[in-house]
Amino acid sequence: MLARLAAAAITTATRLLTGARTIWMAPPPPGLQRVYFANHSSHGDFVLLWSSLEPHERVRTRPVAGADYWNGDPLRRFIGQRVFRAVLVDRNPATRTADPIEQMLEAIDADDSLILFPEGTRNLTEERLLPFKAGLWHVGRRRPALNLVPVWIDNLNRVMPKGELLPAPLLCTVRFGEPLHVEEGEPKDTFLHRAREALLALAPEQDDR
Repeated sequence: MLARLAAAAITTATRLLTGARTIWMAPPPPGLQRVYFANHSSHGDFVLLWSSLEPHERVRTRPVAGADYWNGDPLRRFIGQRVFRAVLVDRNPATRTADPIEQMLEAIDADDSLILFPEGTRNLTEERLLPFKAGLWHVGRRRPALNLVPVWIDNLNRVMPKGELLPAPLLCTVRFGEPLHVEEGEPKDTFLHRAREALLALAPEQDDR
């Protein structure tokens, strides 16, 4: 019950703070599993994306996030594990005891959808996107029926800029694109280029980066 109340409070606060406008360029059929892959410029990105989903999709969608952050204290551990049901991965190969790809596949095989940031870290540069890591390709290759949905999050880096304690109330947009699939035999670099271009195609012509 406490987790459900916390989820409702977080969703409501996020929508009020950002005035989030959700745009589906090509809504996929309901009920299909998805991996939402998005640009990453703010620590609030997955919260906004998660809050933008319909309730029946939100309850089955789990963000992939760093265990080092979300296990940092009891409050974050509760929110990460109980509210968002995050797939927590160890980002340090030297201390890692579980394969992040296998962790994601385990969640997918349990009929969950995922939120993934293929840049791997927050983009604080002037470039619109950092190079993509290979995780999206690995997951799509091993589960080719998955709908890989590009999502562009616009303006959230100004709502929650790095180093600021309090967010600034500004309007944000979350654009969902047409689903992609990894084609049989498609090389990693070819797919990642295609996925990156699909994500960039959703970005506004001018943004505030």
